[in-house]
Amino acid sequence: MPVIRVCPHCGQKNRIPTTHLADTGRCGACKHALPPVNEPIAADAALFDDILQNARVPVLVDFWADWCGPCRMAAPEVAKTAANLSGQAIVLKVDSDKQPQLAARYNVRGIPNFLVLNNGKLVHQQAGLVGHDQMEAWLRSAASVSIA
Repeated sequence: MPVIRVCPHCGQKNRIPTTHLADTGRCGACKHALPPVNEPIAADAALFDDILQNARVPVLVDFWADWCGPCRMAAPEVAKTAANLSGQAIVLKVDSDKQPQLAARYNVRGIPNFLVLNNGKLVHQQAGLVGHDQMEAWLRSAASVSIA
């Protein structure tokens, strides 16, 4: 299940396979470079599973809901993490109200709830508001290499 990315140069929509979300690609229309995904990706269950199965970099998952105040406060921190670690990690946002089966799979009881997965395996989980620096530290640890 590919992710749609809009080319910043020509505006063309490009389908990016989940195996290449952390890679630099080329626009199919204008051939300019398409940078790695640098923002959180809203994921349903199918996209979530596809990304986890194919990701070659650590994945941060933010379980959230519209009505959750701390989740809204965490959103800019999650976005900053995605931007700072573009090409070195993938950041997903999962609406726990719309995807309750994913929340149940990871025993999410409170939100915001953050997971870090590497090679499809859970390596860290924490509920509560945290800053981008902490999220980035989790991802660095999961990669077992410096992502500075």
